Amino acid sequence: MPSDNPYLDVPPIQYNLLTGEEEIPTVRVESLPADDLSYNLEDGITVVQSPSGLTASISGNGCHVGKRSERLVIRKKDGRAVWQIPMARLHEVILDARGLSITTDLLTALAERGIRTSIIAFNGKPVAEIASPLLTAVVETRKAQFEALKNGRGLRLAKAVVAGKIRNQQRLLKYFGKYISTSQPDLFSSLQEDISAMDDAQKGIEQVAETTLDETRARLMGIEGRAGQRYWSAVGRIIGGRAPFPGRTHRGASDPVNVMLNFGYGVLYSQVWGAVHFAGLEPFAGFLHTDRAGKPSLVFDMVEEFRAPVVDRTVISMAQLGQVRALKTPGMLDGVLKTEFLSKLLERIDGTESFDGGKYRIRSIIQKQCRLAASFIRGSVEEYRPFRFKW
Repeated sequence: MPSDNPYLDVPPIQYNLLTGEEEIPTVRVESLPADDLSYNLEDGITVVQSPSGLTASISGNGCHVGKRSERLVIRKKDGRAVWQIPMARLHEVILDARGLSITTDLLTALAERGIRTSIIAFNGKPVAEIASPLLTAVVETRKAQFEALKNGRGLRLAKAVVAGKIRNQQRLLKYFGKYISTSQPDLFSSLQEDISAMDDAQKGIEQVAETTLDETRARLMGIEGRAGQRYWSAVGRIIGGRAPFPGRTHRGASDPVNVMLNFGYGVLYSQVWGAVHFAGLEPFAGFLHTDRAGKPSLVFDMVEEFRAPVVDRTVISMAQLGQVRALKTPGMLDGVLKTEFLSKLLERIDGTESFDGGKYRIRSIIQKQCRLAASFIRGSVEEYRPFRFKW
């Protein structure tokens, strides 16, 4: 597959040694230029560059993903190998849950190298996280996690999580508000009212008495819900008529904004799930969200403070720029929109934020926060401070 991109290593024309026929050469993706964070190799195949290496997102009916020597190889339906990525350059692999086949040789090689592999459904819901069980020790941390359900630390973590989520929602409204303070003064004024109302929610969190986990959880979820109503109403006004947005819809969403939000949260879940795993925590034993078979409630807890600054910011920005188009199939992102959104979302996850006295990529902040949660649960630190992005 010849390419005019200087950062794709294109071998010369190659020939079949048995038949002598000319064959289409494969293209090796070594790296991207420093100022190019993402590149769509073709519809459904995207690479995103960060200091840690390349993230490869792969989808497409009939694609086969395997291993050749030290390289990840992508083949088409007819068996042609068209893209190769050295595993030494890979940081993460995201696979579509439908239409792909993958070899156990590759999965083994990725796990042994600590390259996280996520399988994502069409709606963004994580289907599987593949990692070696030998990369983290979990016994003491998980014991402390179950004890935290009764010793009060779980309640304190739940309160911090809700406070962090609402604070970042407020900051995102401020972030978009600063660009419209003079051009749309009425909208800016209404956003200030929403932000002030959400301040009352923050005060309510501080006043919630730590009784039983169930009682505290119910009060916190009520506060979160009321703040969320103000927040999503404000988001709708920010988007205006640039994209259809009937209000926040979770299951059964058919408009593009909600479908993108749901898909983006699924990708974020996979990032947080991996960080929870490597912090030695049990994904299915949360504090804010209730436990249910098959529900990774701690992942849902830890994702809350990252929703607004990562996913919501990306979707709202695309809507404001007129980059959110109607869906060809209601409720499902089409190939082009999905690829564009995923590229921007992964760029955001690999973007940097000021935090804890330094500059860190959001991917690293997610890992830091999960490790902080583990330390708090074990009693190694006395406070869990949620991430607050700079607006």
